Amino acid sequence: MDSCGFWIPTVCRTCKIIVLGDAGVGKTSLTHLYCTGQFPEKTDSTIGVDFRERLLHVRGDKIKVQLWDTAGQERFRKSMVQHYYRNVHAVVFVYDVTNAASFCSLPLWMEECQQHSLGPDVPRVLVANKADLVTFRVASTIEQARHLAEVHSMPFYLYSAKGGSREQLDTIFNKLVQQISRQRGKEAEAVKSIKLTPKANPEEEKKGKWTCNC
Repeated sequence: MDSCGFWIPTVCRTCKIIVLGDAGVGKTSLTHLYCTGQFPEKTDSTIGVDFRERLLHVRGDKIKVQLWDTAGQERFRKSMVQHYYRNVHAVVFVYDVTNAASFCSLPLWMEECQQHSLGPDVPRVLVANKADLVTFRVASTIEQARHLAEVHSMPFYLYSAKGGSREQLDTIFNKLVQQISRQRGKEAEAVKSIKLTPKANPEEEKKGKWTCNC
């Protein structure tokens, strides 16, 4: 605590979340709204990587949430894709409910995650963006997206970066951060539970060598 009696988090962790999806699905709008609280009235196509941060307090720790918004066009991504997928803690897949092609591309984005060693333990969510433009014609695609998310054990959100509430968007990202924080807590407990014991060989003990008895 400080001199005024307020609790001050002493640990600052970084949480890297990548946002994947085709060009024009609203990735930049989502990340900008979450980090600044403002919907960008004008956005240009992302070239390379757009990077934004927001600081959260979770379970007594300070969490620096880093949102990596990649260009949807393949020609902009080839030069930086390895760096983009390094040390990722969570993935947000985004598609445009009015653009069926962006939905059909989702399996390709998921496959790319697998190619870069993002295993099933990395939390993922699926966001169907531009909900304010939903019509009867695209409703079936939304149900398909719900099914896709269920098959891959991902939470599914129907959202509008332009007309949706800030609270709903906070829920999408904050739940991811909380899940990551819980995973880290379990990993820390697992490390603490490992006991170091000397080997049975007396000669090895004399040399001061130790082994891990898990």
